[in-house]
Formats: sequence, structure tokens, C-alpha cells
Amino acid sequence: MNKINHLFRSSQQRKLLSLYFCAGCPTLEGTADVIKTLQRRGIDMIEVGIPFSDPLADGPVIQSAGTIALKNGMTLSLLFDQLKSIKDEVHIPLVLMGYLNVIMHYGIERFCQSCVESGVSGAIIPDLPFNDYLQVVKPVADRYDLRIIMMITPETSEERIRFIDEHTDGFIYMVSSASITGAQSNFNEAKLQYFRHINGMNLKNPRMIGFGISNKQTLESAQQNAAGAIIGSKFVTLLNETGNPDKAIDALYEALKQ
Repeated sequence: MNKINHLFRSSQQRKLLSLYFCAGCPTLEGTADVIKTLQRRGIDMIEVGIPFSDPLADGPVIQSAGTIALKNGMTLSLLFDQLKSIKDEVHIPLVLMGYLNVIMHYGIERFCQSCVESGVSGAIIPDLPFNDYLQVVKPVADRYDLRIIMMITPETSEERIRFIDEHTDGFIYMVSSASITGAQSNFNEAKLQYFRHINGMNLKNPRMIGFGISNKQTLESAQQNAAGAIIGSKFVTLLNETGNPDKAIDALYEALKQ
């Protein structure tokens, strides 16, 4: 069974926490250490960013991380090599997040095959049109048992959400707002209403809420209305500040209590 599906089926009685970081930042060779540290520290799933020069969905923190990673020399081929080196040590789901340009340049078939060979369970491609997903990407990904995770936002219509739910597997990435990534101090009533509305749709796929989660209020709001939360910018900031994944996760856990 795909590790993503296994995670959600085996953890229905607790809330999940997934973290994002950008491969190759703060150091080129640190990717494996970050992943192994997060697994050891109890993180349920890890989203590994593929650096790209024009990340439209990302805020300044993750954009900066991508720039650093590219300057350090990170490439998709190198990332797969790094992941292969720790494949047998990693038991939690790894999800790659990258933009279509990079993946198309690498090749869809080659990308899916490399994911399987390096222990990756899924991919998030924010700028992948849904029709292209259905016609081009999904048939290849399905052959490799790779989950392509689709995003929804407060602007996504209910009809579209149900269509996405019907044609995807794994989980749905529920973006907390229509804006770019970045930490927020709280989720206002409009966002909470959006969370509750989606929660009431009784979708077949579990949902993870991301974008803006950085403290106790935003974490609890996400966990109350979905299977769990995804934290990106806050952890990336702490990882860059400390240069040490153990210290970064300590600081993150402390921030999530406040």
C-alpha cells in the first residue's frame, strides 16, 4: 500500500503534522539529515520542496530558500540521489513539491520512476492544470502507485472540489487562503467558515490544511477541521536561523504552544 494511504488509514484517531522544507537549503548536503531528524522527532509526513527560480505560489521565505538551494547547486537529479541514499531508513511518507516546468524538463515518466526508486510516495505540482493531470500525469503516476496531490483554496467551487475528490487519492491539500505561503498569527472567521464548509462536504479523501500555520491558534484550527496540518514557512525560517534540524524542530514545537 502507498505510504500516504497507509498513514491516513492507520492514524484516524489522532491529528497529523506534516512539515515542508526546501531541498538544498540551508546546505546542499543537508537534505537527508533533515528528513531523518524529522522522522525521529515524530513528524508524520514530510514535504520536500524542489527549488525553482519562479515559485508563483510561494511567499518570500520559501522563495528565498529556493534561491539559496539553487545557488548551492541543488537539482532534481541530485535530490533523487540524496533520497535514494536514505530510502531504507525512511518509513514515513515523502511528498515532493515542485513546479511543472522542472518536472516536465526532467520527464513525467522518468520523474515517477525516480520517485519510486527513491522512496517518494507522492507529489504536489501547484501549477499543474487539472485536465493535464487527468490526461497526461495521472495515467503515468498510477502505474507507479504515486499519488498526485491536488490543492483547493477558498476560491475553488464546490463542484470542482468534488471533481478533484473523485479523481484523486491520498489526500487533498487544503490551502487556508488564496494568497501565497507565509506564517499567519491567526485564522479569521471567514477562513474558519471555509474550513467548516469543506469539512461538511464529507469528501472521500482526507484533507490536510496548509499555508499560514505557525502557532497554537492556527494549528488547532487546522487540526479541528481536517486530518492535520502542514507547516512550511515557519519551519523553513527556523531551519535557516538555527542551521540545525533538531534545534529547528525544538523551536517549532515551542512556537506551537503559544
